[in-house]
Amino acid sequence: MANDACEALLGAHAALMREFESDAQVWGDLGEREYDVLYTLARAGGALSLRELNRGVLLSQPALSRMVGRLVSRGLLERRPDPADARAVQIGLTEDGRRRQREVGLRHGVQVTRAMQSGLSDAELAELRRLCIKLAHGMDRRQKPLGRSVSDE
Repeated sequence: MANDACEALLGAHAALMREFESDAQVWGDLGEREYDVLYTLARAGGALSLRELNRGVLLSQPALSRMVGRLVSRGLLERRPDPADARAVQIGLTEDGRRRQREVGLRHGVQVTRAMQSGLSDAELAELRRLCIKLAHGMDRRQKPLGRSVSDE
């Protein structure tokens, strides 16, 4: 049963991603993964360390580092000194990055709403949200960072 549920979840995700990728007008000159980085930072409400940012995106750490460099060179992100650790930096949105995230986010939000409401009722969407949150929280409790306790974060 668990494998069937996982396959159904992954299949739904793949179908949604194909739908989202099909409309290039939504993304403009941003790739979906680039938008994901901007969205993650916007949602965080401030700058994040690379490690924190990596928890919120589906990229390997080396790929994320390269992408951050490209987005910095395009003026969408900036590196800032970490106030808690003089040796570290944080990654934050520039004003242009914040503006671009909002522009693309509005178009993508329409796309997401259309795709999700095409096959599910409001009650089903609420139940899907509840189940996904429950699953994610269960996984979060199982994955503790090496060498650190949850209270350290």
